[in-house]
Amino acid sequence: MENFGEIEILLVEDNPNDAEMALRALKKNNLSNQVMVAVDGEEALDFIFAKGKFASRQKSRKPKIILLDLKLPKIDGLEVLKEIKSNPETKIIPVVVLTSSREEKDMLKSYQLGVNSYIVKPVDFDKFVDAVRDLGLYWLLLNQQPD
Repeated sequence: MENFGEIEILLVEDNPNDAEMALRALKKNNLSNQVMVAVDGEEALDFIFAKGKFASRQKSRKPKIILLDLKLPKIDGLEVLKEIKSNPETKIIPVVVLTSSREEKDMLKSYQLGVNSYIVKPVDFDKFVDAVRDLGLYWLLLNQQPD
């Protein structure tokens, strides 16, 4: 059984190439020890709320940050964001939308739902690595959060 208690980053990404790039970027910067990858919105919500295959996980141990794609199978990213930010137990978890969508309506809806940051994925690998590194450094090391 995996130890889901110490997850610092929940990466919600259905594209295996983007997930791999993000993991490589985190690993390159020694930020990859405690990353969980959810491949769709349903798996992300099950993890966050300790349901389904994650029912044995301690719900009180929350990720320090959620990197959330918007275009997801089963439950889309905006719905995942809405669930997280409308629940008193999870609404303080920082959520960064990391998406290829430049659509104004997606950005506006994300901020209306309480997203902490909205980042359009750079197409260039090196820029993507830099963006993920900067996200990890900021949210895991610089940002202060209540216990």
